Amino acid sequence: MKEKKTDSAMPRKRLFITLMGVTCLILVGVIFLAWWVPNRGLANIHPDLPHIVGVLMAVLSGIAMLGTGLLVLTTALGKDIFLTRFMRLFVIKFLLPLIETVGRIMGVDKERIRQSFIAMNNSLVMSQRKRIAPDRILVLLPHCIQLFDCEIKVTGDINKCLLCGRCDIKGLVEIGRKYGIDISVATGGTLARKVIVEKQPKLVLAVACERDLTSGIKDCYPLPVIGILNDRPFGPCFNTTVDAEKIDEALSRVIDRGKPAH
Repeated sequence: MKEKKTDSAMPRKRLFITLMGVTCLILVGVIFLAWWVPNRGLANIHPDLPHIVGVLMAVLSGIAMLGTGLLVLTTALGKDIFLTRFMRLFVIKFLLPLIETVGRIMGVDKERIRQSFIAMNNSLVMSQRKRIAPDRILVLLPHCIQLFDCEIKVTGDINKCLLCGRCDIKGLVEIGRKYGIDISVATGGTLARKVIVEKQPKLVLAVACERDLTSGIKDCYPLPVIGILNDRPFGPCFNTTVDAEKIDEALSRVIDRGKPAH
């Protein structure tokens, strides 16, 4: 089971890494053109100016390539090599919009890019190898995980669940009790942000679709977010499901068992 999860996650990360490499090459090309086009005009101002600007452009190109290399190594080794938090900021705020643009030009589906971004983000969060007390971890679930016709609504308090087993809420309640962590069900992004402000966790594990997870990861920075994609056998926002084993596995890698929940 674990090998299958790893195999299914790697293609998503590889896509983001591939597009990241293409984007890096484009940036280097743009930087070179920004120096080359006005080069002769700069020489007319001062004979040394083209060389000075060339050095600056080379430094910028080096930074772009170095950053790309560090991201690839961090993802491949699963280890915090250097400035992981800053790299997450770079990926989330700057690189993702560029990669989405490049992917659109190359005809890559936006959902695939988002899946790849989520996998890359998870790798960067996990690479820090931080262990967090259970009471400082928040699991956020979408309300569509619960069956739409269930009479017991768990929004606001997941422990209201009767554990009938008709939907995945039962397994998630059991995981919450196993680790002593807080699990909240949100009906939308606004409520999710309100819950985060109230709970003030040090890490969030969120279950949602590609669009909502990507948006949530960007909105929550610098708070680390691990994203778990839900399954939508009946379409979006209706009786969705999630693999509880993925949540259990992710939590087992970040929970500090030496710090019991308060």
